Amino acid sequence: MRSLENSSEIQLLLRLLDEAYDVKTWHGPNLKGSLRGLAPAAAAWRPGPNRHSIWEIAVHAAYWKYIVRRRLLGEKRGSFALKGSNWFARPQELSDRAWKTDLALLDQEHARLKEAVAALAPALLSFVPAGSKVSNLALISGIANHDVYHAGQIQLLKRLQSE
Repeated sequence: MRSLENSSEIQLLLRLLDEAYDVKTWHGPNLKGSLRGLAPAAAAWRPGPNRHSIWEIAVHAAYWKYIVRRRLLGEKRGSFALKGSNWFARPQELSDRAWKTDLALLDQEHARLKEAVAALAPALLSFVPAGSKVSNLALISGIANHDVYHAGQIQLLKRLQSE
């Protein structure tokens, strides 16, 4: 049975993940909030040649949630929903359906990551998993920071589009 102190560490990490992804906070839009209401054309817009679109950032965020979950669970590579790694050319099809499918992938990977964190033994927070250079704690807090970073990037890209 988990001690209250150790259990609260996991609960705090779960809260950080949610605040960075989809729970309203004081600091402004989180990742899901920054994506809310975007039309596929706006999500696919690029600020310049060889620059990533909001759509690509959303799928990139899903991929890294998968990577962190995979490392926490010790799973093998190659089980992400899309072929490739890190950055995925998007859109494959400029449609509401394709955009919603990729947003659903992001939601799914967030939920699966949270399940892995919730099941993690608190004693394993200091453990460095195979394929990683940092501890489980650093992976989990890092993926929350990754969401906030890209939420800000998306807000900036939306602003650039409107100018």
